[in-house]
Order: sequence, then C-alpha cells, then structure tokens
Amino acid sequence: MTTSLFVDTSGWASFFIQDQPYYPQALQVLSRARTENQTIITTNYIIAELVALLYSPLRLPRNQLFSIINTIKSRPYIQIIHIDPSTDQAAWELCQNRPDKPWSLVDCSSFVIMQQHNIQQALTTDRHFEQAGFIRLLNHE
Repeated sequence: MTTSLFVDTSGWASFFIQDQPYYPQALQVLSRARTENQTIITTNYIIAELVALLYSPLRLPRNQLFSIINTIKSRPYIQIIHIDPSTDQAAWELCQNRPDKPWSLVDCSSFVIMQQHNIQQALTTDRHFEQAGFIRLLNHE
C-alpha cells in the first residue's frame, strides 16, 4: 500500500468540479486515500496551474476559485511542496533531456517530486504521467 498519493492539476479539477467527466473516479480515489490515511501530495506549481485552469477556461467565479484553493491549503492531510531552485533545475533538465515528449515544466517538476518521494500513483488525467512511468488513476480504460 502506498502511503502518499500525488494529485495533479486535472485531478484537483476533477475532484472539485462535479460536471467534469472524471468527477466520480476522483471522488472515489480521494475518499479511499483518506480512509487509508494517505498523505496527499501536490505542489505550488500545480496550485498556480489550477488557479489559471479554474479561472479560464473553466470560468469559475472568483469566490468559488478561492474556496477551492483555500480548501487544498487548509487540509492537514494535504502537503503542498514548494518547488525549490534545485528541484526546478532538475525539472528543467528533464524537460530538455526529453525533447521527444511534450512535457511542461509543471509536469517535469511533478515527476521529480514523485521520484524524490517514491510515489507511483497520480490522480491525473494527463497521459504524460504514464509516459514518465507513473500510474495515471483517472482514465476510461
């Protein structure tokens, strides 16, 4: 049993926005993680990306956006890792070393954090996590 679960931008959006296609799966995965006392890991880069996603293109009202982010920030079982300069550099190097992949800096920073914390599963719809060798928990397969 894994002790931590990584949550990506699409995982948070799927969990908080009920009309998202993966909402039922996201709810089930996070509920199970809580039951199993898993630590939920995310990053400040993901929070920044989530704010942009919720505001545009999802067009959530600002008060709802603030409520979602404050919920993530206030839960004691959610650890927000702040990307430090060395992790940022490692992520940037990973991006540059994989020109065959359309991975973003946020993706690569997530991969570095997951490797550092020995996390295999990500609550995400992003296929890039599978390309990097991790388990994507939100899919229709």
